Amino acid sequence: MNAALLSLFALLAAIILSMVSRLNVGLVALGLAWLIGVFVAGMTNEAVMAGFPVSLLLTIAGVTLLFACAEENGTLKVLAAQATRLARGRRWALPILFFLITAILSMIGPGSISSVALIIPLAMAIGERARLPWLLIALMVTNGANAGNLSPFSSVGVIANSRMAAVGLGGHEWRVFLANLLAHALVATAAFLIFGGLRLTGEAETPSMIERPRMERPHWLTISIIGLWIIGVVFFKISLGLSAFVAATLLILLRASNEVEAIRLVPWNVVLMVTGVATLIALMEKTGGLELFTTLLARLSAPWSVNGVMALITGVISTYSSTSGVVLPAFLPTIPSLLQQIGGGDPLALALSINVGSALVDVSPLSTLGAMCIAAVKNQEDSRRLFHQLFIWGLSMTIVGAIICQLFAGWFAHALS
Repeated sequence: MNAALLSLFALLAAIILSMVSRLNVGLVALGLAWLIGVFVAGMTNEAVMAGFPVSLLLTIAGVTLLFACAEENGTLKVLAAQATRLARGRRWALPILFFLITAILSMIGPGSISSVALIIPLAMAIGERARLPWLLIALMVTNGANAGNLSPFSSVGVIANSRMAAVGLGGHEWRVFLANLLAHALVATAAFLIFGGLRLTGEAETPSMIERPRMERPHWLTISIIGLWIIGVVFFKISLGLSAFVAATLLILLRASNEVEAIRLVPWNVVLMVTGVATLIALMEKTGGLELFTTLLARLSAPWSVNGVMALITGVISTYSSTSGVVLPAFLPTIPSLLQQIGGGDPLALALSINVGSALVDVSPLSTLGAMCIAAVKNQEDSRRLFHQLFIWGLSMTIVGAIICQLFAGWFAHALS
C-alpha cells in the first residue's frame, strides 16, 4: 500500500479511535504521521516534523492564554453579565448576537480565523452562564465569521477574487461576498432551528439573578489591553498569536492576572489534539493523499453536475486542509481547463461553488475555526464531545454545500446585483 493511500486511512483511523476511546487523537495522529512518513514514505524525521503547525500552535496558545488571564481574574465573568444584559435576558437572542458580531468583525478585514479567535472565548463564557449548547455557540460564531469572510476587504476575499481575476473572472467581488453571506446565513438559521434556538424561551442569567461582580482595576486593565490587542489585529495587522502572548505578559507584569493559574487554565490537551491531527494532515498533503482523493472524485464530474461535485470535492478537502491556503489557490485556477475537459459549464457559478463549498465545512475540528472553538472549551469531556459533534457537522456540510451549490450556484452567479 502506497503512502498516499495509507495516509488517508491513517487519518480515518485516528478519528475513529478518538471516538471510541479516551486516548487523545493528537497523540495517535503524531505517532501515525511519524510511522508512515519515515517507514513508508521514506521521509526524514525532520521532514515529518516540518509538518507540525507551529503557527497554529502559537495562535491557539497565545489567544487561549490571554483569555485564560481574563478568566482567572474574573473579567470574563463581568463581561458575561454585561452581555446577557444586552440580550435583555432572552437566551434565544444570544446565538443570533454571536453570529452578527462575528460576521461584522470578519467583514471589515481580519477574516474568519482572527474573528473567531477574538470572539469564541467570550462567546463560550457567556454561553456557559446562559446554559446554551456548546455546539450551537460554535456553529453561530464560525458561520458568522465565514459569512463575512469573502468581503472585498478581507484577506480571504482578496485571495479568492485575485485567483478568479487571473482566469478572467474579475469584477465580481460583491457577488462573491453576497453568495457566501447568503449560504452561511441559511446554514446558521438551520443550525439555530435544529439545535433548539426557538426553544430557548427561558431567561438567561442576568445581573439581577446572579452575583454582580464589581468592575475593579484588574478588570479594567484586562478590558483595555484586550481592546488594544483587537485594534492592533484588526487595523494594524499585527500577529494574532504572538501579540496575544505580549498582551498576556503585560497583564501578568501589571499583576492583573496570576501567571501560574492562567497557564494552568490553558487547555493544553486540546492544543495537543489539534496540532497532532494537523501534523498528520500535513503528511497526507506531502505524500499525495489530497491529490489522490481529488482525482478520484473529479472523475465523477459532468457539465450538469460540476457545481455540486466541485463543491463536494473542495468541501471534503477543506474539512482537513486550509481553505484560503490550499483549496482556493489550487482549485480556482483550474476552472477554464476543467470546464473545457468536461465539455461545458458556467465558470462564475463554478467559482462560487468552490468558494462556498470549501467554506461551509470550516466548522470542522480539523480546521482552524473548529480548533479555536474546541480550544475555548476548558472541560476535557466537553471539548471531546464538541470535537465529535463539529466533525459530524463539518462532514455533513460537504453534502449540504454540494446541494446548495448544485441548486443555486447558477442563480447566485446571474441573479444577484
